[in-house]
Amino acid sequence: MKIRLPHAPYIANKISIDILNCGFITLQKGVEPVAEVAKELIVEDVKKELSLEQRVSELLEENSEEIEFQQIDRKNMFWLIKKKLAKEYKVILSFEDRYSDLSHRILNQLIEKKLIKYQVSENRVKNIIYNAIEEYLKTYEKTQDIVLEKIDNYKRKLVPGTEEYDLVFERLYEEELRKRGMLK
Repeated sequence: MKIRLPHAPYIANKISIDILNCGFITLQKGVEPVAEVAKELIVEDVKKELSLEQRVSELLEENSEEIEFQQIDRKNMFWLIKKKLAKEYKVILSFEDRYSDLSHRILNQLIEKKLIKYQVSENRVKNIIYNAIEEYLKTYEKTQDIVLEKIDNYKRKLVPGTEEYDLVFERLYEEELRKRGMLK
């Protein structure tokens, strides 16, 4: 699954909580600085892909007449162009490889900023970060479904897209994440 910008703080919190609870990593300055480093790198990674996708969309738009004339599938063309430009934008398209790379970059920043100490292999620590990302993404849809069901059961009907709906959704979503140990 693809990480979106709204996911960044939740994934960062999950990473910091999992590092705190793993038992073999010592936090030097608490969970907040760890979460902040993770969030910054996740946001940076997502923005790189958004920038790539924006450029692909621009290219498709510039060539829309030719695409229509040739009867080319836009979705397929989008993917082909994205794949071709990915290296230039430094975006890894394979989610597994991408999240592994992101985990490594987060670990490197945590070490560089002296936010963690550990006596185990670096790979074991990186796996804590990687697994936190994977676990969040796996539970996202299930958590979202639970929240949507709760909103549907409200006596007063909320209109999707309104500020009130978004606030209620976010509050309930964070509640569910707390129940799952993904937020403090």
